[in-house]
Amino acid sequence: MSTAGPLRLWLLGCGNMAGAMLRQWIASGVVTPENVFVVNRHDRALPAGVRQGRAFPDGPTPDFIQLGMKPQQIDDVVSLVPEGEIPLISILAGAEVATLRERFPGHPIVRAMPNLPVALGKGVIGLHGDRVPGVDALMAPLGLVEWIADEGLFEAVTTLSGCGPAFVYRFIDALAEAGTALGLDPDQAQRLAVATVEGSGLLAAEADVAPGILADRVASPGGSTRQGLNVLDRDDALKSLIRETLAASQRRNAEMAAEARR
Repeated sequence: MSTAGPLRLWLLGCGNMAGAMLRQWIASGVVTPENVFVVNRHDRALPAGVRQGRAFPDGPTPDFIQLGMKPQQIDDVVSLVPEGEIPLISILAGAEVATLRERFPGHPIVRAMPNLPVALGKGVIGLHGDRVPGVDALMAPLGLVEWIADEGLFEAVTTLSGCGPAFVYRFIDALAEAGTALGLDPDQAQRLAVATVEGSGLLAAEADVAPGILADRVASPGGSTRQGLNVLDRDDALKSLIRETLAASQRRNAEMAAEARR
């Protein structure tokens, strides 16, 4: 592992998530393009200066190799990863540490579950596995870093934070559509909905009380906000819907974990 200067990083697969991470790492200066090499089945658009190919180059080994291909491709890429003690960071959904250690013996293993806002440095990154020196510093520019001691709970993080942005986007879309139903222009309703969720999220992040308390502070007794909350709160309808949503995602995570073990 290098002892000074930008890290050397190899990526095995660079799709939407890995690409978002890479761009933020380069923007933050944690890595420089010339110190990154990407192996993909086909060339794809990458930040300027990043090299790519079908196999990793000869020469100095990197500080980290990140696995970002599809989980079902693990067996196909084993031969591409050089032997040794290079730490492997896996962002493969459902691929447990034991499964990865079986495929890549001798390598320290870190499971990482980022979500898409890492592209802005506002993501969530759940980590589990070997506490490899330097991995926290690598992940810090991406957002909130949380180590999960119990791997059994790692899938819960995957469900909540990894899948969560998609559910928030659905809420934004529904909020905008409801505004349109009230007579607003659709484009204007969408701008208002996005800005409302953005500002509310930032305020929740800075607040010293729970979001539920913030909701009650917005809602004056007998006012219009309270009337709307009464609909969401009736029979815990919203909470029940979200619990069902996360449960469905977690079941799929368990299925993918079982598939990766085969």
